[in-house]
Amino acid sequence: MSSLAGKAAIITGGASGIGLAISEAFARAGASVAIFDFDKDAGVAAADKIKSSGHSALSFSCDISDAASIQKALKETIDAFGGVDILVNNAGVANIGTATTTAEDDFDRVMNVNVKGVYQCLKEVLPVMMESGGGVVLNMSSIAAITALKDRFAYSASKGAVHTMTYSVATDYLEHGIRCNSICPARVHTPFVDGYLEKNYPENKDEMFEKLSKVQPLGRMAKPEEIAKMALYLCSDDSSYITGQSFNIDGGYLNLRV
Repeated sequence: MSSLAGKAAIITGGASGIGLAISEAFARAGASVAIFDFDKDAGVAAADKIKSSGHSALSFSCDISDAASIQKALKETIDAFGGVDILVNNAGVANIGTATTTAEDDFDRVMNVNVKGVYQCLKEVLPVMMESGGGVVLNMSSIAAITALKDRFAYSASKGAVHTMTYSVATDYLEHGIRCNSICPARVHTPFVDGYLEKNYPENKDEMFEKLSKVQPLGRMAKPEEIAKMALYLCSDDSSYITGQSFNIDGGYLNLRV
C-alpha cells in the first residue's frame, strides 16, 4: 500500500461515503487526517472511529461554501498538524433535473458547493502548500463531467467545472511543486444512493438498485473503498510523475456500453 507517513491531509466531505473511505485509507497509510464536514456529528464520529483503530484524525465543522468557515477549519488544522500536504476536494451535493426543471435555488446551491466550494478551498490551501514547498491536490469529479447523463444538468455543469479547474491548478502551480489530478467515478454505492432510492422508489427500491447497478458493464456500482485506493495512490509519492490527469473509475461505462 502507498505510504502517506508524515503527511497531513484535508478531506472535505470526509465523514461519509467516498470521503469517509478516503479518510480511513489515508489514516491507515500514515497520514494525519483533517475531516472537513458540514455535518459536525458525523465528522466527530468518523474521526473517533479512525482514532479507535490507532490512527490520527481530527474533525472540523466546515461549510465549504463559506470562506470564513474554511479559514477557521484550516487554521485549526495547521495548529494541530503543522501544515497541509494534501487536499482532497471531495465534498459535493447532487441534483436531479434538466435545464428547464432545475429550480434557480437548486442550481445556485449546486454551484456554491461543488464549484465555489472547491475554488475557496484551493484559494485558502494552495498558499499553505506553496509556503512549505509543495503538495498534492485531488479533485473528485465525475463521469458526468465528460459524458451525457440524463437529468443531471446542474450536477454535470458543476463537475465539468471541477474537471477543468484540475487542469488549471496543475499548470498554474507546477513550478511550486504542487501536483493536481482528478477522479471521475461512475455510480458509487454510498448512503446517497440508498437515500435516493428510499425517497423516490420506496416500493421497488431493490429492483431499482439492480437496474442502476447494471448500467455499468461490470454489473455493479463501485465501492467507496475502490475509489479510496485510487485516491491514495494519486496523493502518495508513488504517483510523483502524474499531474494534470483525470482518471475514470466507471466499471466500463464510458467505453464498453453496447
